[in-house]
Amino acid sequence: MKVTVNEDRCVGHGICESIAPDLFAVGDDGLSHVLVDDIGEDRREAAAKAIAACPSQALNSTE
Repeated sequence: MKVTVNEDRCVGHGICESIAPDLFAVGDDGLSHVLVDDIGEDRREAAAKAIAACPSQALNSTE
C-alpha cells in the first residue's frame, strides 16, 4: 500500500501522526508527510485509520 498526501488539502492537524507516528509526521512546513514508501501488511490497519480520520481528506491510498 502506498499513501500520499494531497498538499492542497492538508492543513497539518496531525491526526494521522497521532494515530500512526511511525507512518506520518507533520513537517516544519506544517504539512503531514508519509515516512514510509510502501506500507506493509502489518501497518495497513493503522494507515487506514489515519486516512479515515483525516478531517481534510488529504490522505489517499493505492494498492
